[in-house]
Amino acid sequence: MKLNIIKQRTLWWGVSVATIIIGFLAMLLSWQQFGAPLRPSLDFVGGTRLQLELVCARTESCDGPIDPAQVREILATEGLEGSSLQVVGDQQNALSIRTTTLDVEQREALLQTLEAELGDIDPTLIQIDTVGPTLGRQIFISGLTALGAAFLGIMLYLSFRFQTDYAAFAIIAILHDVLITLGFFAIMGLAFGVEADSLFIVALLTIAGFSVNDTVVIYDRVRETIRTNPGDHINDIIDAAVNQTLTRSINTTFTTVLSLVAIFLFGGETLKYFALALIVGFIAGAYSSIFVASTLLAFWRERTGNAYVKAAPPEDAEPPTDPSVPTI
Repeated sequence: MKLNIIKQRTLWWGVSVATIIIGFLAMLLSWQQFGAPLRPSLDFVGGTRLQLELVCARTESCDGPIDPAQVREILATEGLEGSSLQVVGDQQNALSIRTTTLDVEQREALLQTLEAELGDIDPTLIQIDTVGPTLGRQIFISGLTALGAAFLGIMLYLSFRFQTDYAAFAIIAILHDVLITLGFFAIMGLAFGVEADSLFIVALLTIAGFSVNDTVVIYDRVRETIRTNPGDHINDIIDAAVNQTLTRSINTTFTTVLSLVAIFLFGGETLKYFALALIVGFIAGAYSSIFVASTLLAFWRERTGNAYVKAAPPEDAEPPTDPSVPTI
């Protein structure tokens, strides 16, 4: 099967733009609700998070799922009206509550009130995490700094290895993948209460590395095709290069995503959404490398009058001889 990458580039760009716009709208809604483009976790905003489960959940003897409205009334009596609340668990008999920073006495009082109203709480499953706002801000700034340094390093490397326009469009492809991942998690935060934590920053860095690796493979083949077919139009070169690397890109992404799906399903709560971010980012990365970075390069070369690229002579080629000079 041969894809007409260049001929249908308007379609590829339209899919990307529509997806990114939907993500931006979700991030705007998230900003109105949480003051951030994504629902921030405790890692970034600071505070106390309590996770607990009712004893009856183990024996499946609960009268029914926990009523969020009842829990909010309990939080209000403790002066914690603005707390974030999520009912979790297969039977909806577990709670995840994020509040402002609570000391030991406040936590104990809240747990006692919850137990009196909801039923016995399993003491072995109580988890309490507290992060100060200063530390949360430092984690956020460090994450953004790492992401910016990664982008700069990738830009310099690709400029050195290829040309500046190659590097620019590879960065655009990475931004495409990051924005799609951000938009997806903004929707997840609004719909399902999914929070972005410090592992999410790690996921974005990993996505950037995976995306640029796929793009470099295609760009390498573009360069080789230019050398072997000098004088061909850049559209034909891009089409040939993408189709030659298409099977490798799909296989690499598919096998990697399979492993991540296993982590998402069986890796536990800590790695669940980290794996999900990688799944979304890796799929977006394969798409952008094949359909965005390559087609943008061809478009740019056409518009700048460089559609026909002359290949550089091989390093071991002999210099041309002057016919007027006799050969010895």
